[in-house]
Amino acid sequence: MKKVKIMLVSIKDVKDFVNKANELSCEADLTLGKYVVDAKSIMGIFSLDLNRELELSVHSDSCEAFLNGIEKYIVK
Repeated sequence: MKKVKIMLVSIKDVKDFVNKANELSCEADLTLGKYVVDAKSIMGIFSLDLNRELELSVHSDSCEAFLNGIEKYIVK
């Protein structure tokens, strides 16, 4: 499992992120406090406070291509 912090600041960011997440063959979740949503669910993501950092958990160790594809959303 890989965990990174991400920021999605616009509707365009969320759409792009969900499109890339849906290409994953494994599960991925976004966590904000006690709330956990499916990272492939646009409605789930919009239910979170997008003004804060989200924790992305990808349930696979072979997700480097995905992480490279969303690098602009990863908080350094």
